[in-house]
Amino acid sequence: MKPAEVSTPSDREVLVKRSFDAPVHLVWQAYTDPALMVRWLAATSGWSMPVCEMATDVGGKYRWRWRHNESGQEFGFMGEMLEVELHSKIVHTQIYDPGNCEFGSMGDEPTIITVTFNETNGITHVATLLQYASKADRDAAISTGMTDGMEVSYQSLDGVLAG
Repeated sequence: MKPAEVSTPSDREVLVKRSFDAPVHLVWQAYTDPALMVRWLAATSGWSMPVCEMATDVGGKYRWRWRHNESGQEFGFMGEMLEVELHSKIVHTQIYDPGNCEFGSMGDEPTIITVTFNETNGITHVATLLQYASKADRDAAISTGMTDGMEVSYQSLDGVLAG
């Protein structure tokens, strides 16, 4: 599949679009089953994902944590599910926990993440809209290389879906 397309629709938003050669129910499962998520979200070389907890009902909480295998540095995200429409949409808050990593700040206010899933002829199109509290928060997140890391994870997801 083509690499993710990244845009900034407003001064507080990042939109990432990516397609996957799999039916929507499989892509949805990969986004909502922690056992599968660990296989593709921990795709960056040298990193593992020791914590991947997720409740996918409205009001459910999640917590994700990555660890650098050599240095032991860690960072993560946590939040709450605001809206869940089976095979169609997930909206959740996201709070960045820098742990002991030196990636910098992404702001103190929660980011609102909206992920939509649409299938056409066996190809699932995923759009992830990240809405930050401010332009400064958005710019700080972009400066971490976040979208490059997302594409690395998406390439791993391609493999998980093919398997």
